[in-house]
Order: sequence, then structure tokens, then C-alpha cells
Amino acid sequence: MEFTLLAAALTGVVGLWLVLRLLGLAPEFDRLLGAAAVGLFAGRLVAMVGAGVNPLVNPFDVLIVRGGVSTVGAAVGSLAYLAWSARRDLRILDAVSPAVLAGLSGWHAGCLWRGTCLGAATELPWGWALAGSDVSRHPVELYAAVLLALGAWALTRIHRPIGVEASLALATAAGARLLTEPLRPSLTGGPVWWYAAGVVIGIGGAILLDRIASEKAAVARKPASPDPGRD
Repeated sequence: MEFTLLAAALTGVVGLWLVLRLLGLAPEFDRLLGAAAVGLFAGRLVAMVGAGVNPLVNPFDVLIVRGGVSTVGAAVGSLAYLAWSARRDLRILDAVSPAVLAGLSGWHAGCLWRGTCLGAATELPWGWALAGSDVSRHPVELYAAVLLALGAWALTRIHRPIGVEASLALATAAGARLLTEPLRPSLTGGPVWWYAAGVVIGIGGAILLDRIASEKAAVARKPASPDPGRD
């Protein structure tokens, strides 16, 4: 078993649980764990297919998480499960958004247990080098963890119409990855298009939902026109 991977996952779970407790939403813990499990499964399947491995022929390879998990597949799977589970009351998505970002922050901070925090070379004073190397590197995963933690805190200060906070959480998660992706070691540059789309959809959705709610409120406050047929 990959114990460092387990430790990183537990760091994310602890962050998720703590924020849910602080917000008085502890009963939602099971829902979010379910979303994480579905996302992990979906992301692993996408990674296997992308690598040319047939999940139907090699079903037990799904359990080898360290073999790779697609960020896109995991995100889509988690979001789909959350939306389905909260379909009767979409306010739940807004309520748990800070906790979701805190959980993601904990996962990225879990790089400390895995030794996977570092990215591109840097001369900045807070960079550090791999063991046996003299090249200082950006602690890129910690950058992402800080951005996500700040986003979680900011969402606790925002109270907007239904759907706005969840949309902003999507934009924050995608934006944190978009900003840090250039510093990650990658042969392909990573799915930058996916993160950019998440930012656009999240911000656009927040603006649209806020505007719709404002227009509805304005109509509700507008006095009724007098009935010309009455004396």
C-alpha cells in the first residue's frame, strides 16, 4: 500500500471535516466523501482509458490509484455526483463549497508526505531543492494549497443567491490549478484548457445567477400598477 498517498488523502479529508464542523454542516461529510470516492473512480477510469488500458479486461487495475488519476475525470465525476445528490435542494452546494475547497487544499498540502511539492526551478528565497540536488524549485503544490485555502475562507464571507457560491468555488478551484500549472513538471503542459474553461464557467455562472436573482428581487419590490377598471 502507498502509505504516503493515503496520508495525503487523509490530510484532505481532515481539512474537509474541520471546515464542515466549523460551519455546522457535519452531516454533509458522508455526501462529500461519496463525491470524492466517485470522482476518484471516474478519474482512474479516464486515466486507464487514456493510457490504453481496458478497465473491463483489467478491472483490478482500477484499484492501483498511484498508476494515475485524471484530474478532468475526477472533477467531472465528483461534480456530477454532488449535483445529483443535492438535486432536491441546491443550496447544499453553496453551503459545502468552502469545505470542498478546504479539502482540496489539504490534498495539495499532502504533497509534504509524498515528497511531490516541487515544480519548476526558481531563484526565489523560499524555493527548495530535492535531496541530492543544488537546484531550488517552486513548492508549487503548496502554492495551490494556499490559493485554495484563501478561496475557502473568502467563500465563508460571501452570502449571495443560490448557486453563486458554488460557481465561485468552481472558478477558484480551476483558477488555482490554472495559475500553478505552468510551474508543474509536465511534457504536455497539463489540461490548461480545462482549467480555463472552469474559470470562465464558474465566473460566468456566478454573474448570471446573481443578475437573475437581482432582477427577480426588483420585480418583487415593484409596486403593482393600479387597475384602470376600478373606481
